Amino acid sequence: MNREKSTNVGIDIFSGAGGMSIGAEWAGINVEIAIENNIHAAETFAFNHPKTDVLIEDICKISTTGIIKALPFILFGGPPCQGFSQSNTKTRTDNNPNNSLFEQYLRFVSDLLPSWIVFENVQGFQSFQKGRVVEELEKRLYSLGYKTQKAVLWASNYGVPQHRNRFFLVGNRIGIDYEFPKPLDYKVTVADALSDLPSLSNGDSFAELPYKSDNFNKYTEFMRMNSVVASQNFVSRNKEYVIKRYSHILPGENWKSIPTELMSNYSDIKNTHSGIYKRLNPNEPSVVISNYRKNMLIHPIEHRGLSVREAARLQSFPDDFIFKGSLTHIQQQIGNAVPPLLAYAVFKSIIDSTNGRRQQF
Repeated sequence: MNREKSTNVGIDIFSGAGGMSIGAEWAGINVEIAIENNIHAAETFAFNHPKTDVLIEDICKISTTGIIKALPFILFGGPPCQGFSQSNTKTRTDNNPNNSLFEQYLRFVSDLLPSWIVFENVQGFQSFQKGRVVEELEKRLYSLGYKTQKAVLWASNYGVPQHRNRFFLVGNRIGIDYEFPKPLDYKVTVADALSDLPSLSNGDSFAELPYKSDNFNKYTEFMRMNSVVASQNFVSRNKEYVIKRYSHILPGENWKSIPTELMSNYSDIKNTHSGIYKRLNPNEPSVVISNYRKNMLIHPIEHRGLSVREAARLQSFPDDFIFKGSLTHIQQQIGNAVPPLLAYAVFKSIIDSTNGRRQQF
């Protein structure tokens, strides 16, 4: 392969909608290649990263030969996490095909030998098979010349208005002792994140609406930096009996606040998940925005679910980021994404580490 050196060239594999790439670009990384098998997520990625070559294909079928001309500065991504998630008891087995996809990650690392690698996944990855999978990953990377560090980071410690934790393994083959970024000394709350977005009702669908107020804070100012209107104000339409249930739930509460007679369609209410009918507390970072439609997360004040833009804000996607596909597909893309500000913190610390090393010589 004919490879030439190029500053801060990145490759995003298992890219999803592009949360990690947004953070990488904010940190000064030029993401030249992205690989994503889901056509809807890939369409979103391509729309928001017009200069990136997006390969829509099963990664197992993609050859690394000639995929990129320049020597990659960094390769990053997280294989699908269904097999590792602690919340997924049905498919968390050794035989889940998603669990073998980290072999594809290693294939790309072995063939391309980037200066840096970032492996991201759910927290449950580190305890899968009693930690043997992580040990194998570290061992294989060591054999390729990588010095690695691992940690579980909380997004709320890095400016994301959401209590979301992710496993990160960062490695380099240029002799740097990497340190993960230190937490910020403040938290961004749900109220901070959503205060300027328009009021909506159950089932509303507005492509664009004016912002509610110009009295924005540091976080909303950053989110609105390249936007003049709030886009994708799409809210799932729930049945009237569901909306009636919402009216009984105060901020921070869940289904337990709903009168028993309004939950008669649940055969065994005692086994109901705590995330069902969860109203967000405006004075704290949000609970995890996974599949927020399925989990029935409720707006902190209004009796409805979250809009696309609100969920994107809680994930730290900027307002000019446009999601493609049906509402269901968009909700899944947002829920699956790595928060861009969390990714930025990791990538910025990598850039700073590299620049510090360069300054020593």
